[in-house]
Amino acid sequence: MRILVQKFGGTSVSNAEARTHVIRHIRKALQDQYKLVVVVSAMGRRGDPYATDTLLELVSGSGGKLPEREKDMLLYCGEMISAVTLCSLLHAEGITASVLNGGQAGILTNDHFGNAQILSISPTRVVEMLEDDQVVIVTGFQGRTAADDITTLGRGGSDTTATALGVALHAEIVDIFTDVDGILTADPKIVHDARQLPQISFTEICNMAYNGAKVIHPRAVEIAMQANMPVRVRSTFSESEGTLVTGLPEARELGGRVGDRTVTAIAHVANVCQIQIVQEEGQYDLQLRVFKAMAQEGISVDFINVYPSGLVFTVSDAVAERAADTIRAMGYEPKILTGCAKVSVIGGGISGVPGIMARIVEALTEQDVAILQSADSNITIWVLVHGDEMIRAVQALHAKFLLNA
Repeated sequence: MRILVQKFGGTSVSNAEARTHVIRHIRKALQDQYKLVVVVSAMGRRGDPYATDTLLELVSGSGGKLPEREKDMLLYCGEMISAVTLCSLLHAEGITASVLNGGQAGILTNDHFGNAQILSISPTRVVEMLEDDQVVIVTGFQGRTAADDITTLGRGGSDTTATALGVALHAEIVDIFTDVDGILTADPKIVHDARQLPQISFTEICNMAYNGAKVIHPRAVEIAMQANMPVRVRSTFSESEGTLVTGLPEARELGGRVGDRTVTAIAHVANVCQIQIVQEEGQYDLQLRVFKAMAQEGISVDFINVYPSGLVFTVSDAVAERAADTIRAMGYEPKILTGCAKVSVIGGGISGVPGIMARIVEALTEQDVAILQSADSNITIWVLVHGDEMIRAVQALHAKFLLNA
């Protein structure tokens, strides 16, 4: 069978007009002779009646408390409402369809409620329905434990459901439908001439996702990358082919020419806190003690620089005060700088190319943006800047590397 997996996000199924576009894409896939699995998110966003955040507010808004297991049972409802609504519309259009929740689709997870990890997928029932020429609608974001409890996969979990099912079913491709035309070279709210990328590598999009780009969840990309299964990020509201995410090498056909693209995109994360700690002479266990303490507190650390004289790292502003209190309780006095932003220059062609850092420094210096910290990997260079200089930094770097060309 030629199997296609389509995933539609919350805005794609949020209202009647949006759902007509969803049906159009489904009908087109069937006309192209695909056997079709459709993964759906809960309808809309915060404030919409059945959105995930709205369901959570049913409990938190009234002062109630709910264990994580029961909270997953509540959140399960959003995707189920979305799935059965779409199923009814497809039947009205003469398209045979059936609904499966995550567990019924064979998705087995651990019991980490609220952020469960997929252990295995046995999509036997999905395959049977596909062989029966049905469109199989699967609720995204959820699975079941060995004890048959409902679990959810955490934020962006519907993307993960789609790519995991795609791999298990040996799908030809997975289409992630959103409210944008594809993956752009920067956030269009900041860079107004950001350009859509026709193609991008798994490693590039993973780095973009981990560094603030919110088009596709990085866990979903990693699943697709391990199986080398292509993914397209497309708009529900247009016929555009969007952006193809593949494992192809960086030398590729781009705009009619083969080019080695050095820098692909600029990403950013706001509301970051920088923490600096000075190590006393003769003290060699500072790094170990601090990072163990952060782990015990459940605080994620990032952007780590270790020196003989101490260390510098970042945490989210939301946990900055708790991190600082933990460090003070250990007998250290940290230097805290909240309201920072992490700006990332990402590109598969960065590694081994001289002059990239010089151009970054030049671009930021020309705009009077101070670099508070920097680090790099094979395909990403990060800089930390003051939060009120973030927009200027992103725009300057986008222009410096000619990403609008």
